[in-house]
Amino acid sequence: MRHLRFAGVRWRDRQLWLALALGPLAWAALVPVLPLTEQPLWPFAAPLTLLLAVVIYPVLEEIVFRGVIQDWLAERFSRKWWPLSLANIVTSALFAVFHLWSQPPLWALLVFFPSLVFGYFRERHDTLGTPILLHALYNLGLVWLFVGP
Repeated sequence: MRHLRFAGVRWRDRQLWLALALGPLAWAALVPVLPLTEQPLWPFAAPLTLLLAVVIYPVLEEIVFRGVIQDWLAERFSRKWWPLSLANIVTSALFAVFHLWSQPPLWALLVFFPSLVFGYFRERHDTLGTPILLHALYNLGLVWLFVGP
């Protein structure tokens, strides 16, 4: 298993900037579908909820799913479907299934797609820093705008 590296976010990577932009684009696309939270300043009243969603969960989930599971699968299966590896696809499917315990089925299954992005950057940058950053950003917008406390 590769060691769990957190440094090494490659800020000059144009694909990273595209992935960072996908978060706000997805939030904008969800506005007509999901109601916005009625209390936009809720994070100031419930900072622990936001901290869990934006810091704790992304760090723990990326260590487990990208740092352990995806790396373990990558050691055993080298197959790729450009630009996605089999390890990333299987890990993303497990990641989506894992979210069934806390989210409605459709919402949990849709987690598969950002998970592919996280796994792609795990392999591209060979660090957990990039998927943690992306995961935190994606969670920030979703939780703040649509979920609330």
